[in-house]
Amino acid sequence: MSARPRVVITRRIPAACETEAQSRFDVVLNREDVPLTAAQLGEALRTADGLLPTVTDKLTADVLGVEPRRARIIANFGVGFNNIDIEAARARGLTVTNTPDVLTDDTADIAVTLLLMVARRAGEGERHLRARQWTGWRPTHMLGTKVSGKTLGLIGFGRIAKAVARRAHHGFGMRIIYTDPFPPKPEEAAALGAEGRESVEAVLREADFVSLHCPATPETRHLINADRLRLMRPEAFLVNTARGDVVDEAALIDALQRKRIAGAGLDVFEKEPQVGAPLLAMENVVLLPHLGSATLETRVAMGMRALENLTRFFDGQPVRDRVV
Repeated sequence: MSARPRVVITRRIPAACETEAQSRFDVVLNREDVPLTAAQLGEALRTADGLLPTVTDKLTADVLGVEPRRARIIANFGVGFNNIDIEAARARGLTVTNTPDVLTDDTADIAVTLLLMVARRAGEGERHLRARQWTGWRPTHMLGTKVSGKTLGLIGFGRIAKAVARRAHHGFGMRIIYTDPFPPKPEEAAALGAEGRESVEAVLREADFVSLHCPATPETRHLINADRLRLMRPEAFLVNTARGDVVDEAALIDALQRKRIAGAGLDVFEKEPQVGAPLLAMENVVLLPHLGSATLETRVAMGMRALENLTRFFDGQPVRDRVV
């Protein structure tokens, strides 16, 4: 009987997934849950047949270039894969997979959560209450912005954006506009009350709320920059559940300080886990620690999807979620 494939899992994943992984492979777990260094990631590639990293593990060209390399597959725990140098992986003949589909609803829920919280000043209100500063109801206290019936602009119109559109249009009667280089079928957009626009700029000019749903690529880095933020209306809000470097954080801070936009709801940050100090001090900003997919059900589903990709690869079958 041949030895089971050896797989390194770089961070703690839900217990059910770790148990399942151990039933299938010779698994190396990171029980301390401390991020692996570049050297440790390289060692994992030298000593294991497969690597199951997370979106915070930086698999650069240097890391992927270790010799001798034993690993043949990287099964990323996450739908995004900008933590991996894809061209280097391709050049090295590595298979790379991700975990799409299973986190769509939870990430859409977080986007809507941020939208509602920043519009209705929920984070600010809770802090006010916990500080025992509330003196009782009054007609002019902590007035926010109405959400129902407003215009939501979506930058990118993939699975998560469509799930947000469904919630916003059918739940809150919002008018949906979007831009995407690969537009949906007309009947699909119509079912979501969504109207296409020809550019990012057109969406920014028109929307009351802008929600970002584009992948992190060299082309989308700082897609939302100072010039584009100036196009937004002063009453508009920005929501980002995509990737932190899609937004120029310094430009966003400047726009918020100058009141060029009304506020922001952020689940991701340009230099995670560091967050710009001015953002921490702003009452009109809601900040979450990258919780988009953070439900037990979804994180288990993500782990099982990664294990499925590993299993299929080692069994000589086509992987389900091939990136490279």
